[in-house]
Amino acid sequence: MMRRYILALAMMLPFWQPLMPPALAQEADTAAITFGGLKGDPKAPVTVTSESLTVDEAARTAVFTGNVLVVQGEMRLSAAEVRVEYETDADRIARLWATGGVLLVNAKDAAQSQKAEYVIDTGIVTMTGDVVLSQGPATFTAQTFIADMKTGLGQLQGGVKSTFIPSAGTDGETQKAAP
Repeated sequence: MMRRYILALAMMLPFWQPLMPPALAQEADTAAITFGGLKGDPKAPVTVTSESLTVDEAARTAVFTGNVLVVQGEMRLSAAEVRVEYETDADRIARLWATGGVLLVNAKDAAQSQKAEYVIDTGIVTMTGDVVLSQGPATFTAQTFIADMKTGLGQLQGGVKSTFIPSAGTDGETQKAAP
């Protein structure tokens, strides 16, 4: 049984290597991963929907509350509240701060956290607080997830833990690996 498990794990290594830290399926401090086969477009229009909106012209901010959904191209970000900061010299969004049950979906990947910051021009999304990232059969947890929507690359930081389910073993039963 152990031999089959090691064989199944070895067969999966080339597939999982780009997604996992060097210490396979272990806790780590940092891990680099890809986030979505589809890269985001920071230049695409941003649409925000919510139940309520409060605007502060002097501070150049807007606060959306209640079932907030931010859409930009294929990226979807939802949260209880999203604060928008506008550029000081233009009427365009500079950054977004999301709080309360934050969910970021890009292509088939999804990440959850307590808070998130999205800097529009750079395309960088930083999620913090009990991050859970799901990529197909793989799940990663960490305290911080930084995703570059321009390149599709991401980095998990702070107590990174990964769990995945390799493909079926030689006898047809699914082998599970967890740290």
